[in-house]
Amino acid sequence: MTTKTVSDSNSPLIESRDQLIASFAKGEKARDRWRIGTEHEKFVYSRADHHAPSWDEPSGIRALLTELQQYGWKPVEEGGKIIALTGADGSVSLEPAGQFELSGAPLDNLHQTCAETGRHLDQVKAAGDKLGIGFLGLGMWPDKTRAELPIMPKGRYAIMLRHMPRVGTMGLDMMLRTCTIQVNLDYASEADMVQKFRVGLALQPLATALFANSPFTEGKPNGYLSYRSHIWSDTDPARTGMLPFVFEDGFGYERYADYMLDVPMYFVYRDGKYIDAAGLSFRDFLKGELSVLPGELPTLDDWNDHLSTAFPEVRLKTFLEMRGADGGPWNRICALPALWVGLLYDQGALDAAWDLVKHWSMEARQALRDSVPRLGLDAPVAGRGTLRDIVAEVLDIANAGLAARARLNSSGDNETGFLDPLRDIVRTGKVPAQQLLDRYNGAWGGDVSKVYEEQSF
Repeated sequence: MTTKTVSDSNSPLIESRDQLIASFAKGEKARDRWRIGTEHEKFVYSRADHHAPSWDEPSGIRALLTELQQYGWKPVEEGGKIIALTGADGSVSLEPAGQFELSGAPLDNLHQTCAETGRHLDQVKAAGDKLGIGFLGLGMWPDKTRAELPIMPKGRYAIMLRHMPRVGTMGLDMMLRTCTIQVNLDYASEADMVQKFRVGLALQPLATALFANSPFTEGKPNGYLSYRSHIWSDTDPARTGMLPFVFEDGFGYERYADYMLDVPMYFVYRDGKYIDAAGLSFRDFLKGELSVLPGELPTLDDWNDHLSTAFPEVRLKTFLEMRGADGGPWNRICALPALWVGLLYDQGALDAAWDLVKHWSMEARQALRDSVPRLGLDAPVAGRGTLRDIVAEVLDIANAGLAARARLNSSGDNETGFLDPLRDIVRTGKVPAQQLLDRYNGAWGGDVSKVYEEQSF
């Protein structure tokens, strides 16, 4: 989630709806300027007893953020408390219960992405060794109740924690108990954005299945392969979902701006503090009629903040965010951007992926999204059997797209090798959650705590 790092005092006022639409057009970039931004979250735990450390306890989250500053990271404070870091590799931020996130820098190729990930993990593991804490790569806490988890001292989270139970039954689980990997990608034009958005939405359930890694809740199997994905089904219907309008004729920047104007607000950031605006309308804000700031018009920073409070399966800002994957181990952090870069950054691959999904009805897309959290690759695809029947084809398209990019490392290797963890899933027939369940029912003897030994970074 977004962390404020600069003042909003110089942001231009929004005086017309056209400025909102234009904000998306400003994201357009020539192909040679397209970049890859990878975000990944991990759970932090005490090695002594596996509890989730609070922000202020000895060897807790504050201590971890402080320890990392030796690597050149600069602190970001809110209310006098360090809540994030910024540096050459992007930013380090905290999810509501202390999940630790790297929002990586925009990079040219996947070799750089994986090197960045490796640097970050080396740093946090070294800091963890000193503090007695570890890092777990899963999509959901396997053994923690909500009550066992701390809350980080960030103003926007306090507002969201109050609001979530008003609009869904699982929003607090989303905030406190889940981790994800996502990738942020560029577009060249409005038409390019539309095609990428549509392919990304249609195939997001496939990514969810391949990265499904959250089969446990409070120490027991929960009946799902991606419980994290299931949680989104009842978090807040006004700001989540598969966005049917994206596939309608005429979709573009204007239609997405209208969607975001209909998404209820969470907050407004002023003078270093978050003002509770939960449930209020950005349309009223545009008219100077927001009840918590009467007479004020929003700024572009306010609009960008608001864009970060919608959580559909694919999200548009000045780039596109692919949001369907559970958190996981190191090699899958690199595999997710490989999948989407391969599919979306080469025109031949993008056209082939669109040809694969363009005939799916909205009902079929929604049914696929609804069934994937339980069934994974066995989820039915209208007219094509199951996801298992098309996954190899999708990976072949991604492989071709990566090969066509021809981004080579110093050894002369292209980027296709980063798809290997996904090819292994096709070969074994089992997504990560199914492999964990096999371990739980076999070698672990029903003891989910073994996951800390096998899934930590």
